[in-house]
Amino acid sequence: MSRTLAAIVGGAAGAVALVGIVVAILWFCIFHKRSISKTSETGSSDPSVQVGKNAGIELTLRDARRFQIEELSLATKGFSDKSLIGQGKFGEVYKGLLHDGMLVAIKRRSAVPSQDFIDEVRYLSSIQHRNLVTLLGYCQENDQQILVYEYIPNGSVSIHLYGGGTQEKLEFKHRLSIALGAAKGLAHLHSLSPRLIHKDFKTANVLVDENFIAKVADAGLRNFLGRFEVAGPSSQVAADEIFLAPEVREFRRFSEKSDAYSFGIFLLELVSGREATDLLSSDLNVNIVEWVENYKDSGNISAVIDQRLGNSFTTEGMEEFMQLTVRCVDPSSERRPAMSYVVMELDRILEKEMSLTTIMGEGTPVVTLGSQLFRASK
Repeated sequence: MSRTLAAIVGGAAGAVALVGIVVAILWFCIFHKRSISKTSETGSSDPSVQVGKNAGIELTLRDARRFQIEELSLATKGFSDKSLIGQGKFGEVYKGLLHDGMLVAIKRRSAVPSQDFIDEVRYLSSIQHRNLVTLLGYCQENDQQILVYEYIPNGSVSIHLYGGGTQEKLEFKHRLSIALGAAKGLAHLHSLSPRLIHKDFKTANVLVDENFIAKVADAGLRNFLGRFEVAGPSSQVAADEIFLAPEVREFRRFSEKSDAYSFGIFLLELVSGREATDLLSSDLNVNIVEWVENYKDSGNISAVIDQRLGNSFTTEGMEEFMQLTVRCVDPSSERRPAMSYVVMELDRILEKEMSLTTIMGEGTPVVTLGSQLFRASK
């Protein structure tokens, strides 16, 4: 009897061990498959399943390229005024041509050498995504700190919406595509571990390349500014305040949801073709969110929509876009959507809009007015 019992127990133990081995092999296969899985956008391990509250993409730091001051001086013709293309919070911005034929954007300021600067560059240059402007490297010589970025030829979306000169007619689906690309860039930052909050998202920081693919610029730039207490021109600071969420303006409390609010202001500029600061400086003297709310309350929301859009959109697509926008600029950070959700919604709206306007040609000219358009789910 005891021998039979021992045999049974031994057999059961062997079966348990065998099951354990099989489970271990299966887990190894699944993990190995994930570790080699790549995407065309990030080149990192299966990020599509990692964008969430409890998961993040582990960032592998790499050494940033160190440029010589002579090389950058040659690329900008001695940092000449002809190469100067702007002035940002970090400092002067130059367009440069490297000896290998690559066009770059070079940001320069006076500052003492710092290891913190190099460490921050190393971190930010490791972030690679199709919808983010890539930080290529740095230079820290002659009491100057220089950041070298890839050059984006078509500049900021703001130029095409309300900048000087002839503005292009961007159809609704094109604006949706730009919004989707920018949302993907922000969502990627939020998916990193640890997460990176942009803190300075605005229309001017959404650039478009030769194929009008959106790329978010200046991700993490506030990390430099906070460390060295550089604020930028006062007029620029005032303009940027419009994009800041209420909790940031009052408590300087940045989060993924404050980025979502800034993104909502960007969506309002995108759909209206109006610059937010324009409304403050005009006779109306209202915040762009208040401006939209006023038209919503009066049942005349169609007045918000850029007239240049014509009939290039469907009623349903515009309605869903406005609902999403209103959710993004909700005063309560808790009620704002995560950027991963914004990506999903914009992707869905764009896909539907593309199929309907392709079939119908121009889309329906009717715009739903008033409260019907703002059946925003909370």
